Amino acid sequence: MTTATAQTAEESKLAALIVEALNLELTAPEVDPSAPLYRDGLGLDSIDILEIALVVSKTYGVQLKADDADNVRIFGSLRSLSEHVQQRRTK
Repeated sequence: MTTATAQTAEESKLAALIVEALNLELTAPEVDPSAPLYRDGLGLDSIDILEIALVVSKTYGVQLKADDADNVRIFGSLRSLSEHVQQRRTK
C-alpha cells in the first residue's frame, strides 16, 4: 500500500501516535494524510476518535472537545488534525 500524498514530519509523528494508540494493523507511513479518518478512510469510529483526542491531549496539550462544532473538519483527515494540533499545541 502506497501513500497517495506524502506526510509532513508532524503528520508522520501524529500518524505513529494514532497507529500505536489504536493498535491499527497498518504502519504510520501507510496512513494517507488526506484520507478521511472517520468511517470510509481509515475506518475509525467515535470511540477511536475519543482515544485520539485523549492521546493528542496528553502528548501535545491540545484539548479536543466532543461538542466542538469544528470536529468534522478537525478529524476530517490526518492532515487537518495535524494542522489543528500544530496551531494549538502547548507541549
